[in-house]
Amino acid sequence: MPLYEHVLIARQDLSNAQAEGLIEHFGTVLADNGGKVVDHEYWGVKTMAYKINKNRKGHYAYLRSDAPSAAVQEMERLARLHDDVMRVMSIKVDAHEEGPSVQMQKRDDRGERRERR
Repeated sequence: MPLYEHVLIARQDLSNAQAEGLIEHFGTVLADNGGKVVDHEYWGVKTMAYKINKNRKGHYAYLRSDAPSAAVQEMERLARLHDDVMRVMSIKVDAHEEGPSVQMQKRDDRGERRERR
């Protein structure tokens, strides 16, 4: 099955438990349609670059899944209809990276930056 990475942005006025509940909800949607969630991360409340629906901040969640495209389409459809989800983005990848995402790594563990020209 194809591998996907999903990022969800939920409203800022939700509690942490409710935001993590959204991760579980969309994980079960994928599982009900023949897929599975390989890994998930809750990134916390972050400031967005621009306002979305009059919100300046949002709860960010990251999911790695192994699911057929029909399951991903159904999950995206339900996310767009859900009142608490502001944005959802799904990307098809060749392979999942091991360990935590770049967002969750400490700044020291990320490695050296490239030189400026």
